[in-house]
Amino acid sequence: MKVAVVGATGLVGTVMLKVLAERNFPVHELIPVATKRSVGREIHFKGKSYKVVSLTEAIAKKPDVALFSAGGGTSLEWAPKVAEAGTVVIDNSSAWRMDPEKKLVVPEINADVLNSTDKIIANPNCSTIQMVMALAPLHRKYKIKRIVVSTYQSVTGTGAKALQQLEDEVSGHIAEMVYNFPIHKNVIPHCDVFTENGYTKEEMKLANETRKILRDESIGVTATTVRVPVKGGHSEAINVEFENEFNIDDIKDIIFKSPGLILYDDPQKNIYPMPLFAEGKDDVFVGRVRRDESQPKTLNLWVVADNLRKGAATNAVQIAEYLLQKKLIDNRK
Repeated sequence: MKVAVVGATGLVGTVMLKVLAERNFPVHELIPVATKRSVGREIHFKGKSYKVVSLTEAIAKKPDVALFSAGGGTSLEWAPKVAEAGTVVIDNSSAWRMDPEKKLVVPEINADVLNSTDKIIANPNCSTIQMVMALAPLHRKYKIKRIVVSTYQSVTGTGAKALQQLEDEVSGHIAEMVYNFPIHKNVIPHCDVFTENGYTKEEMKLANETRKILRDESIGVTATTVRVPVKGGHSEAINVEFENEFNIDDIKDIIFKSPGLILYDDPQKNIYPMPLFAEGKDDVFVGRVRRDESQPKTLNLWVVADNLRKGAATNAVQIAEYLLQKKLIDNRK
């Protein structure tokens, strides 16, 4: 397998390399790709050194699969060119997610939509992934009517410069301002840019991507996304109304038995998910499971995951693993 990682020197790209190694994905030749200023730089992967190349050079090497995490503009311009060379592209940007011709995939939920004709596959938004991971098994049994979600999102969701802003502010250094305001000792109700309807793009991603992944356009979703001074993961307070009545013990049993989910829920013993403990892990943690006593058939959940791993890198690698398992990647080129 020839595997290209586009954006290999960035936050998510670095984690992609780590996850590929940890999961023993069969990388026989790594093709690290980054911006012009990084071309020629060495990347170390599983005891070997590889030189960073340009996208043009990467295409010439004919990778079997390319994991993209280099921004929407790069994906829009280059993913079709890479795919034309016979490479399967798994893209972590928002460029292709809502394209009706492209699949938006969380492997535990809807990998069955993939087939051999899919050459550009979209990786969902980090906040969407952890929310649908928790809600998809419940939707299958109880059918979701409406979701109200508030997020508490790590600065790493913005990128390396945002993390540097937080670290500089914590240490008392003059920070390069990525956000409009200080993030240390602050929360900013502003993730991505605002749209005409008063919601941010991040909030609209949670609504639109959730419906696409769950294959149900009838679900109502409203979101408020907030940036918090946290490094290692996103947290979400989710209020979900079902069409069918539920039992709390059954809800917990479904979560407990669902692949990729960890039920971490014993408030009397101070056991509940936090980004401090989710950082570096691939699972999605669910806790504070309780009935909404203000209206019927409604549930509250607290969901936490590492946004760089399951929220980005791990999900992309899992898609590649599924394609390989189902023989949907042709590495006989």
